[in-house]
Amino acid sequence: MVALTEPVVLTAGSLYYNMIKPSIQTLIAKSLITFLLILALFTVVISGANFRELSKQSIENQALAHAKLVRAGLTAHMKGGIMDKRGYYLDEIRQLDNIKSLEIVRGASVMAQFGEGLVYEKPVDEITAQVFASKQPLFIIDEFTLSPTIRAIIPYIASSDGRLNCLGCHQVEEGTVLGAVDIVMDVSEYQRWGFMVLVGIFATIIIFLSLILINTIRTVHKHVQRPLEDLIKNADTAFHNHQPVHADEFETREFVDVANEINLFNNDIIAHQDMLKRKNHELEQLNSEIESTLRDTVYTMGVIEEQRSKETSNHTKRVTLYSQLIAEKMGLTPREIELVTLAAPLHDIGKIGIPDNILLKPGKLNDAEYEIMKTHSRIGYTMLSHSERDILQAASIIALQHHEKWNGTGYPQGLKGEEIHVFGRIIALADVFDALYSPRVYKKAWDLENIIKLVTEERGQHFDPQLVDIFLRDINEFVDVCNQYPSGFPEDGYMK
Repeated sequence: MVALTEPVVLTAGSLYYNMIKPSIQTLIAKSLITFLLILALFTVVISGANFRELSKQSIENQALAHAKLVRAGLTAHMKGGIMDKRGYYLDEIRQLDNIKSLEIVRGASVMAQFGEGLVYEKPVDEITAQVFASKQPLFIIDEFTLSPTIRAIIPYIASSDGRLNCLGCHQVEEGTVLGAVDIVMDVSEYQRWGFMVLVGIFATIIIFLSLILINTIRTVHKHVQRPLEDLIKNADTAFHNHQPVHADEFETREFVDVANEINLFNNDIIAHQDMLKRKNHELEQLNSEIESTLRDTVYTMGVIEEQRSKETSNHTKRVTLYSQLIAEKMGLTPREIELVTLAAPLHDIGKIGIPDNILLKPGKLNDAEYEIMKTHSRIGYTMLSHSERDILQAASIIALQHHEKWNGTGYPQGLKGEEIHVFGRIIALADVFDALYSPRVYKKAWDLENIIKLVTEERGQHFDPQLVDIFLRDINEFVDVCNQYPSGFPEDGYMK
């Protein structure tokens, strides 16, 4: 027989392997999360760096503005002739919330012209000397503390430009650094503000990326995962019901294309299945014809052997039915019952190879003749054992072993007990019963009482004890078979 489809075998290992495989949604989510986290980190770093630079620039501008305010105030005091009052002005400036200290650095030319000045005015040191040398503002930020600060040193350069002509009061050359404002400012507020801004930026990015992730997952579920699950389900239903997958149910072109391809594939499969069904039906019919022909042939061969051996009429039929009865009552499988029933007619097929002068001898055989007669079991086995058909294989076993005995004294192999195939054990009992209960050309039929006595005595000797128990328990059924298919010999053993 040709199978329509081969079954898909799912082992425990393959099921576990399939269970641990991630879904499309999971793979996309992992990939997208990794990408978005890298993007978020990169964005925060760039934003933080830019914001820090902007904050630094803002702080420096504020410090520069304070310094210009101080310089303008001192210049105004000088123009107004109230330089001795400048200390009050500087004290007021120091009172601003974000100013921690404010000092005036006096250059060498100013100290030479006006002296050392007030207590808040100091000479040039190593750090301020850098400003006097470069003539550029210097900003020193200490931001990695609990109270971050910025120190700004802003130079005052003598110039004759504008309304404030420094050279009118200072006896120096133009471009000389007259002094500097050294101011230290608290930038904690800027730091807190900057931190809050960065937190806001980060939170905004996280919210935005979360929305992207959620939307992507929903999109994948709606347009990929769910349509794929529906496609698989519809494809399975379409295949079993021989119906097309409705491609118009899907929203995307890709799934519509796949649905159409599945329909084409299903059409091909269905067409091939129909062809296979027809071929299988033809093979079933052919096998049935072969099986029927083989059965008829086997039975006919048994009848031919029966006729040549001058056996009683219906001997083959009766042995076959006896064997079937015993096999059924033993509880063999349906196929085993069928095999022993079909193969039973060939139990003596080997007698075809026995010479007529021995096979048809009416009297008792001598020892040499008997040894030749015993060879019919091997002859039958040789004739049948080359076939691979299970019926003929069963027949070959029966032909070889139906003269074996339970105690091991039978022929041709001297097998003992269950070494003898159950088919051989069944035929041995059926054949002996028919030989005893049916009249032959050389003897009368035995009485049933004598047959029961002999079979009982041979229980465990010639015959399988289990089979003897079955036979004796239902012996009337075996007698009914014999009565239904009687021999053609008269009761006295002589042909009419």
